[in-house]
Amino acid sequence: MRKTTLLKSLIARPEILVMPGAYDPISARLVEAAGFEAIQCTGLGITAATLGLPDFSVLGMSDMAARTAHIVRATGLPVMADGDNGFGNAVNTFLAVQEFEAGGAAGINLEDQQMPKRCGHLSGKQIISAAEMVQKIRAATEARSDRDFVINARTDSLAIGGIAEVIRRGNAYMEAGATMVFVDGADSAETIARLVDEIRGPLAVNMVEGGKTPRGLTVERLQALGVARVSLPLTAILAAVEGMKRALSKLRTSGDPASYDADLAGFDELHSLMGMDRVREMEQRYATGAEKSSATGL
Repeated sequence: MRKTTLLKSLIARPEILVMPGAYDPISARLVEAAGFEAIQCTGLGITAATLGLPDFSVLGMSDMAARTAHIVRATGLPVMADGDNGFGNAVNTFLAVQEFEAGGAAGINLEDQQMPKRCGHLSGKQIISAAEMVQKIRAATEARSDRDFVINARTDSLAIGGIAEVIRRGNAYMEAGATMVFVDGADSAETIARLVDEIRGPLAVNMVEGGKTPRGLTVERLQALGVARVSLPLTAILAAVEGMKRALSKLRTSGDPASYDADLAGFDELHSLMGMDRVREMEQRYATGAEKSSATGL
């Protein structure tokens, strides 16, 4: 089954699809190793890991598509790209969908924020008109070569226009050809329940630790509410930052690597994640007779 078709079917099934965020190939492989079924690229995470800057439209389409393609190649799971706001107008959106699809992504997030966009759980967002976003979605659907390539239409209108505006936009985006509607910054179970009832298509939300996600809102609860997909874009990068802080602090304090041994992955585990076992197998397969004898000590 094509990854696009697989991702679309995972969204359509009754069981909720949980998509942790990946920001590089190693985090993608860890998501896969943990047993999840699909990966959400995190634009915030990719921008932070690449430039050390906020998610503020500082990485362009080509850079984001290239980093997404690296993630795609690192895993067997379907990968949803983060297409920001299409990197411009409807024409830019058309070209972005072609670029991400060519890189192997199974779908793309497209949001209705103005440039420069920002993390959906921060204040100060501005949104484009619903009519302009509808044209972007039309362009996205016409740009894809695979009709199962997922168009995830994100709206950031909840904090600006309220729930009625979210519902109006969500239904307009579905009518324009979106696969599902992603409401960012959903702030209560009651809000989510109403969105599920009144948006005529699959609903996606996200859970951001430290953001607007309500405490106590679990995947199980979202499943009961009827949510089709939930992404957790920052779990991996927040865990990585905390782990690095802890180990480096202990190194600075004690100067003894043994003091933070429990905070580290194994040396061999890292090499396994990087694919070193396959490299060694290939070295043996393509080695000359002399090289094989040297490697085995004969």
